[in-house]
Amino acid sequence: MDATLGAVSQWLADADPRPANAWAEWEKHGIALLPLGRRFDAVRVPAARLHAAAGSDQPRIVADALRSWLEGPVLRDLRSSLGPYYVLIAPDAEWSGPEERLSTNTYLGVPRPGHPTMLTRWIIELQTSGRLCDPRHLRALLATTDPLRAVGRR
Repeated sequence: MDATLGAVSQWLADADPRPANAWAEWEKHGIALLPLGRRFDAVRVPAARLHAAAGSDQPRIVADALRSWLEGPVLRDLRSSLGPYYVLIAPDAEWSGPEERLSTNTYLGVPRPGHPTMLTRWIIELQTSGRLCDPRHLRALLATTDPLRAVGRR
């Protein structure tokens, strides 16, 4: 494992009060249930909403759109084609959008960086410890979905 990937993995593992638990879960299952509210929170965004904002449901196009708009880590639940996206934000970041913010007393299944799983996948991996999405950018991206849907109905 390269040093950057190792540092990012450790930063994520440190979300758990017992980081060794995260490492053990990653070793055994490829995914660890990490508590939110300590290192990061997550905004759960329905797939249809992000696909509308990206103008596509094609994984590469969606990833490119998210990378350019959000500049931070995003996960996706892959258990169904409607699986939501989870945009990681700082616990103290302001979020006022209609999408659900997940925080304290909630756990999120997080794959080990650099190791995709069948259940959850990094769409945009965390590149630097602590560099999370700016919720203002997420709000701006999601604000494009309703106008795009209106244009598509004409």
